[in-house]
Amino acid sequence: MRILGIDPGSRVTGFGVIDSDGRQSRHVFSGCIRTSSKDFSARLGEIFNGIQQVLQDHGPEQVAVEQVFMAANAASALKLGHARGAAITAAVVAQLPVHEYTPRAVKLALVGTGAAEKEQVQHMIRLILGLQQPMGLDESDALAVALCHAHTHVNAQKLRGQS
Repeated sequence: MRILGIDPGSRVTGFGVIDSDGRQSRHVFSGCIRTSSKDFSARLGEIFNGIQQVLQDHGPEQVAVEQVFMAANAASALKLGHARGAAITAAVVAQLPVHEYTPRAVKLALVGTGAAEKEQVQHMIRLILGLQQPMGLDESDALAVALCHAHTHVNAQKLRGQS
């Protein structure tokens, strides 16, 4: 199964594409969409277009997105929600299933504790996927969301007796 993981942000949206059977995972492609416009609506368009391009170029079958957490203030949380909406809309337009995970669930799935630091998550991503290249935290967070979905999806199938 090919999965696109997304770590949304209004300035930087991380994305990561993996191939996984839930037990073994392979890195396909990852990076960040860095918005350049000062106009917030235009930044949302950049996120939408960037995710559409990743979908077109790499053909994921499923999309996993990190859920909104309570930010430092309500305005930040609203902007993050809008960025998530732009990314999710790109996936929905492509008729892909979208799965959402809390930051705590992602950390728990990858590190074993929901209170892990971003650097701990990044370290586990490097170990699991065998990555050596430098990457930012937004990129590694997106790969973490994809891996969380891969592991969660297989476990859900086992519970339903489909594995």
